[in-house]
Amino acid sequence: QLQASGGGLGQAGASLRLSCADSRRTSSNNGVGWFRQAAGKEREFVAAISWNGGSTIYEDSLKGRFAISRDRAKNTVYLQMNSLEPEDTAVYYCAAARRAYGSRQTGDYNYWGQGTQVTVSS
Repeated sequence: QLQASGGGLGQAGASLRLSCADSRRTSSNNGVGWFRQAAGKEREFVAAISWNGGSTIYEDSLKGRFAISRDRAKNTVYLQMNSLEPEDTAVYYCAAARRAYGSRQTGDYNYWGQGTQVTVSS
């Protein structure tokens, strides 16, 4: 139900915008989160947004570079990533939360997209 897109290859300092399209409106009244998983590492929280877009939370180290937003009319959540660093290289996943607000815990999400690869070269 969730389709992540927008990944690709970029150089350090570049920007990318990821999209998470919800074709079945699974997350219309739920929070949505972005997570990422680098090769050989555990999946980690990136950002989350509440059902109406009024509340957002971020991984502390990504604040100021990443911004999450949602367009309810398009059933899409975005992740704007600026000043990309090689350490941002990972597969990025979006997920619908079980509740109206997002969370930092993967266990609080029950629908996951397939992931989109982001690769940042130095």
